[in-house]
Amino acid sequence: MQKITKLCMSAVLTTSIISGYAQIKGIEKVQAKEIEKPQREDRKKVEAQKIVGKYTMPDEKSKHEGTWLQWPHELTYGSKYQQEVEPIWIQMTESLSKGEKVHIVAYDQEEKERIIEVLTDQGVNMEKIDFFIAPTDDVWARDTGPIFVYDNDKNLKILDPGFNGWGKKTPYKKDARLRENLSNQLGIERINWNKFVLEGGAFELDGNGTVLLTRSAVTNKNRNAKLLEKDIEKYFSELGVTNFIWLDGAPNLDITDFHIDGFAKFHDKSTIITLKEKDLAEWGASGKDINKLLQAKDATGNKYKYVYLPLSKNNVTLKNGKKLDYKGSYINYYIANEVILVPNYNDPNDKIANEMIQKLYPDRKVLGIDVRELYKNGGMIHCITQQQPINLK
Repeated sequence: MQKITKLCMSAVLTTSIISGYAQIKGIEKVQAKEIEKPQREDRKKVEAQKIVGKYTMPDEKSKHEGTWLQWPHELTYGSKYQQEVEPIWIQMTESLSKGEKVHIVAYDQEEKERIIEVLTDQGVNMEKIDFFIAPTDDVWARDTGPIFVYDNDKNLKILDPGFNGWGKKTPYKKDARLRENLSNQLGIERINWNKFVLEGGAFELDGNGTVLLTRSAVTNKNRNAKLLEKDIEKYFSELGVTNFIWLDGAPNLDITDFHIDGFAKFHDKSTIITLKEKDLAEWGASGKDINKLLQAKDATGNKYKYVYLPLSKNNVTLKNGKKLDYKGSYINYYIANEVILVPNYNDPNDKIANEMIQKLYPDRKVLGIDVRELYKNGGMIHCITQQQPINLK
């Protein structure tokens, strides 16, 4: 079966090559100290949030209980696929386990035992690693893994929107049942949103009432034919959202129909991390969407500040020398308790992006992970991770 490509990247990029990128000092003068508020103790942070909806989805940089990973196996795309990408999971597990638990979803008991052997052979400390047996189709934990929220009584719940293979493009029936499966194993109540199809990489929250998303990946008829935009906004209002930054997106440009997490994310309640205009255009964003993104206002009517990361300088070249016809994004990074996992591409701009991201998170260590073998199948780091916040009770 042919591998599914472009699973989590937000566009099949144009073939034009951007000649260079501004260095750090030439980028928008937003210093980390100006946008990184002193962190309060996480429990107080969550309790202090204004309760507007039924549930609160904590910010990714809030304290984690752990990170969820769906381990790559050979049962969907064969052993070559597994062997190419598994080193990424080993590196993530080793790094994450130093600061939080790592919850690994293994296809079956045999696969669990194999993973334990692999990690042990690599010298990974297994104390903070646990396993859940659940059949999966693939590895995209951001889109199909458990989405954790708090209710207004501070109980941890699992949000379970529907999943239909990115608009019925893949027959991923196992992944569609994964959240319910894990909810039962964990004994954590599941919030049934199955009538609303939504992938985790399709939306970004600022923690202050605003959501950033694309119509092409959310209101698209291949996902939510029976829902109007106002119906979808009602679902998000349960998460306290009152302000919607709707970009039109780009249907059919890639399998995700242009997920937001490849090119924009919130750093905090007042700052958006994205690409500069020419890079957004190369990524596939329309002029209308670029203007809307770069002029966005928060729920109180204030304009956001911006930090601009580069794309990779060159089109991505795989380890075997084959060149892809698109560049790599660094915005699809993952914020853990002690580390920031950043997608790297063996590219001159890796160092620039890593240093910029390090300044944004001075209390964490940036770790660049070579994702090229995953990227050819469409994914980066944020696509394959899912955070579990601490239990407040």
